[in-house]
Amino acid sequence: MLGYRIRVFRRAAKVAVADRNDAGEAMNRILLIVIGNWLALSACAGDIDVAPSSPLMVDLNNVVETGVVRPVNGITAAGQPDEAALAVFANNGYVAVLDLRTAGEERGLDEKAVVEGLGMDYVLLPVDRDGISFENAESLDKLIRSYEAPVLVHCASSNRVGALLALRASLGGADDVAALEIGKQGGLKSLEGQVREILDDD
Repeated sequence: MLGYRIRVFRRAAKVAVADRNDAGEAMNRILLIVIGNWLALSACAGDIDVAPSSPLMVDLNNVVETGVVRPVNGITAAGQPDEAALAVFANNGYVAVLDLRTAGEERGLDEKAVVEGLGMDYVLLPVDRDGISFENAESLDKLIRSYEAPVLVHCASSNRVGALLALRASLGGADDVAALEIGKQGGLKSLEGQVREILDDD
């Protein structure tokens, strides 16, 4: 729309300027066109759709409420999803759920059955506090890269997800500051000190 209005303005301005018999009339035409386009653009400014940046870690209540979720670089991080949240991921084109919780953790549902019933892959990569390591970060990276469509990566609160995403970023060449920032965007909280130690030892 904006490009079209600019083209119309240029074309009209050329015609107006070409009218050498009446320079005053030409200037009036130009001024009217400029004012008209300015008013039109002002009126349309509220119609311009500026998409918000998608967060790496999502609020699952908001996901269920809106029915919309968008990945960042092919992934979304979250805490434990329920059946309603998992349905939203499936409806938005996600193809797999990577679960970092250990087998003994209570999920509130038969997650594997629900995920597979929704047509997504369910992959369990159990990681406890002692499992925060470059080795598990590399395993997570390989899983993420094995899919060409978005995946959900979750634990109980996304703290472990963020920790492994920070180490994954470090493996990918990010400096410690950038790696930690990615981790925090993915939910890293109480494990930050542990991740810092691992990065310092590297």
